[in-house]
Parts: sequence; C-alpha cells; structure tokens
Amino acid sequence: MSDYPYITDPTIQAYCHQYSKSLAPALSALAKETEATGQLKMISGPFLGQFLRMFAMVIQPERILEIGTFVGYGTRCLMQGLTDTGKIYTLEKSDDYDTYSRQAFASSARPQSIIQLKGDAAELIPTIDEVWDLVFIDAAKRQYSTYFELVLPSLRKGGVILADNVLWKGKVVSPDNDKLCQGLDLFNQKVFEDERVDNVLLPIDDGVNFIVKR
Repeated sequence: MSDYPYITDPTIQAYCHQYSKSLAPALSALAKETEATGQLKMISGPFLGQFLRMFAMVIQPERILEIGTFVGYGTRCLMQGLTDTGKIYTLEKSDDYDTYSRQAFASSARPQSIIQLKGDAAELIPTIDEVWDLVFIDAAKRQYSTYFELVLPSLRKGGVILADNVLWKGKVVSPDNDKLCQGLDLFNQKVFEDERVDNVLLPIDDGVNFIVKR
C-alpha cells in the first residue's frame, strides 16, 4: 500500500485519451518545448488542458485567476473560454520559465487578455481588485488552503475553483504520504467541511477538486 502509481486504471486512461479531442498544435508544440526545462511533469498536459479549455468555454468567465503559471500552458487553455472583454491573471513566483511563458503568451490569439504578475501568490492575491468567475490553483501544494481562503471572498456566488494535483498520484490514501501530500489531504478535508462551498473530487489526471461557491 506504499505506492499508488495510477489514479485510474492505465487501460481505461488510455481509452479516455484515445477518444478525447486533441488540443491545438500550438499547445502540443509548447509541451514539446517544455521538455527542455526537465520539469515536464509540471505541465497541465493535453487531457487536463482540454478539460480546462472546455470548462472555461462552458462558463465563459469574465475574470480568471490562475495561481501558478509555469510555462503558460494552462493559461493558454483557460483563456479560450474568456468573454470578448475577459482577462486572465496568472501568478508565478519563479523566474526560471519566463522565456517559455512570454513566447506562449505572445503567440496566443489574445495576448492583451493575459496579465502576468510575478511574486508570491499569497502576497499578490490581496492586491488584485477583481471579482473572479474561475480560479485555477496549481502552485505550492502546501499553500492550497491559504490560496483558498484568500480567493474565496473575491469569488462570485456560483464561481468555481479548480484545484489540481489533489490526489497526488493516489498517495492521499497511503500511510507513506509525504509533506506535500499531507498538505493536499488537509486541503481536501478543509474544503469538504466548509459550509461556504460545494465540491466534488474528480479523478482526472492527478486529481481535481471542483469547488463551487454557494
């Protein structure tokens, strides 16, 4: 019980991927370029990316907050659902991947819709005067509970938070989990017990906590 390499049976996962529509070639190219960082595992990836893209297209948000930019892959997926006047704010602490994100944003259809802020998300969030329709959390795992508390007051009623990696390769149910996993487990418990929101945990990719403000 010490190792949980798969959230979903690999055969079922392969079938789901086979019969799900692909993202635009530009995003595949960005994923290929990301291999040079040695951190390809940090990218949202085509399956989750398509989920983010389609979800945003369904709700057509005016304001999106993304916590954790990395190379801008998730940003490019999410922004495809923005309204004509919409904006996506994306927050990133590290400078290591700026070259990739700048290229990703410059080559997007609407670079003017992307506002990238650099620094600690916990410090940046309170400085942004916006009402969020959609928040995507994919940053420091032990800070998820902090991010949740910071964004919830500015999330509109019926607004959505999507928190990534919340099953942490299935280790949330393992006695051998690590500190990052423990932080995610506490976050999942916190959301479940919070009367201000409804939620469902989805075994998509590495796990997504789908949270709606009441």
